[in-house]
Amino acid sequence: MSKMSIETKLRVTEIQRFCMHDGPGVRTTVFLKGCPLRCAWCHNPEAQMAEPELLLNAARCIGCLVCVSVCPSGAQAFAPVRTVDRDTCRACGACSEACPTAALEICGREYTADELADVIERDRAFYGERGGVTLSGGEPLLQGEGTLALLRECRERGIPTAVETCGFADPSVIEAAVPHVDLFLWDVKDTDDVRHKRYTGVSCARIIENLRRADSLGAKTRLRCILVKGVNTDAAHYRALAELAVSLAGCEGVEFIPYHAYGGSKATLLGLPDNGNAAWIPEKEDVTAARAAVASHGIKVY
Repeated sequence: MSKMSIETKLRVTEIQRFCMHDGPGVRTTVFLKGCPLRCAWCHNPEAQMAEPELLLNAARCIGCLVCVSVCPSGAQAFAPVRTVDRDTCRACGACSEACPTAALEICGREYTADELADVIERDRAFYGERGGVTLSGGEPLLQGEGTLALLRECRERGIPTAVETCGFADPSVIEAAVPHVDLFLWDVKDTDDVRHKRYTGVSCARIIENLRRADSLGAKTRLRCILVKGVNTDAAHYRALAELAVSLAGCEGVEFIPYHAYGGSKATLLGLPDNGNAAWIPEKEDVTAARAAVASHGIKVY
């Protein structure tokens, strides 16, 4: 094993096994912490910040006050409602270790690349010919050398790799990742730059530029687009998405992901407002129309 793969740490929010929707076959999906975008519809708000965070599920709290006795920063509060003072909380984990009902949890466990590869390899028997590991997030490429070390380690062990990326990353990291990634699941959240900035906080120009650069280096990609009713469910976007897919030598097709409001409930665990928006959930007809519009250009749709 390389020195880098042994020493580099990666911060993980969750590891999901037997996933069927994060690339081909059965996969182990590793969610890495930290993201440069702030999507209004974010499904994984706990993965936005790079630092560890304390999650509070107030419904599980029995008011035993054990957390108060062990918290070194006095961040636990019970009046007028059960909450955590996020300004003083250090996410040290003392409260979560002491909590008898798992009402408190630290989000952002650290692994070395070797440790994480060991966890991934436990599922090798289920991968078959098409499965493997998918790195997601957050934005996995934001962790740079750690992610590259893990990808290299998986490659050395013969574990197929996929990376779900928003594409807003350091070009040098993307270039270094290409030889070690079997498939990039590349998010194209919108092709309208004004809307992209409004709803994600950044321009889509860098995302498309990085996509084209990866393609020129031989990357295999699948474009992924979240469908948000009333935001990007329009013919111009579908046409631009299809034209983009056609222009890429290594693009295998386009996948549409209907927006859901479940991320809002996870935001409340961080002390944030529930931002779930039922009006954004597309109807079945919206999804069918999007798929048909792109398929009409000869693009495979997943």
